[in-house]
Amino acid sequence: MLRFLRKDTSHNEALVFDNVSSGLKKMYREKLRPLEEAYRFGEFHSPLLTDADFDAKPMILLLGQYSTGKTTFIRYLLEQDFPGIRIGPEPTTDRFVAVMHGDRDQVLPGNAAVVDPSRQFKSLQQFGNAFMSRFEVSLVNNKVLEHVSIIDTPGVLSGEKQRVDRGYDFEGIVSWYAHRVDLVILLFDAHKLDISDEFRRAIGALRGNDQKIRIVLNKADMVTNQQLMRVYGALMWSLGKIIQTPEVSRVYIGSFWDRPLHNDENRDLFEHEQEDLFREIQALPRSAAIRKVNDLIKRARLAKVHAYIVSHLRNEMPSFFGKQAKQEELIRNLKGVYTHVSKSFQLPPGDFPHMQSFQEKLKD
Repeated sequence: MLRFLRKDTSHNEALVFDNVSSGLKKMYREKLRPLEEAYRFGEFHSPLLTDADFDAKPMILLLGQYSTGKTTFIRYLLEQDFPGIRIGPEPTTDRFVAVMHGDRDQVLPGNAAVVDPSRQFKSLQQFGNAFMSRFEVSLVNNKVLEHVSIIDTPGVLSGEKQRVDRGYDFEGIVSWYAHRVDLVILLFDAHKLDISDEFRRAIGALRGNDQKIRIVLNKADMVTNQQLMRVYGALMWSLGKIIQTPEVSRVYIGSFWDRPLHNDENRDLFEHEQEDLFREIQALPRSAAIRKVNDLIKRARLAKVHAYIVSHLRNEMPSFFGKQAKQEELIRNLKGVYTHVSKSFQLPPGDFPHMQSFQEKLKD
């Protein structure tokens, strides 16, 4: 009996960690990462995680078309400027800027930031030098940034030309951040509700992270009360066609800048909406551990399904002749593969990756 108790005690001690991040790191390294490496999970879905991904502070991603107030929103939240800030009516932010806490104010170029093992940006190297030249880390000695980090993004323009001229996979980078941040804020200008093709694709890149999305209808003091009701209705109608979820995304209405309100008839509404949004941001550090556990469980479920799919595809391939034809047949019939794997191993269909994206990866 005593021997059994001693054995049980040692087993329990092995499961005790100083904090949640330590436990998740050990579990990922020993259990999940070997599976991801064996079945090339990182090439199909999300790059392999590092220790910095688990130790990182909660992050907020800001997305929106140009001149919707993304950079101004950050300044309003921090109550100070940050290195490299540029604000104007024209498209001013032409790069991804990670605004983070530092002992002194400085800007780290992208290539220096991704090789820093203490930061969670190592896997961004996959997007190449064209992106590295458009990425930087802005370090600020600010109380807010002791608890959260904020990602500012380039303003989204309309037209296919803008997507081509970027020189990097904008939607892929948005997807990379979406899987790692705690909150995604989509900003809209009350005067510019049209959603461009690139912005539509960027919102589509958030697929699978809909619970993180919050909407901000900014510069709402520039319209009257009656106009605001119409603008709000038009915004919800436009978003309903893009964000394909049964739940309605939370929309915060206000003007997030230091200027006096142009129309103050909705002052009470703006103040309450601002308090609600800032309260949610303040709660991020407290819920960060739960989010990391949830994201790792979701990743493990996807990795499990991915391993079964890849294993089935490998078993169906011929040993010698006709490999190319069989590969094309399997890719075309991926829906049937999904159904077979789901029924054979009792896997929920909701855990399977997006079929079209998976087909494109298999072709590559």
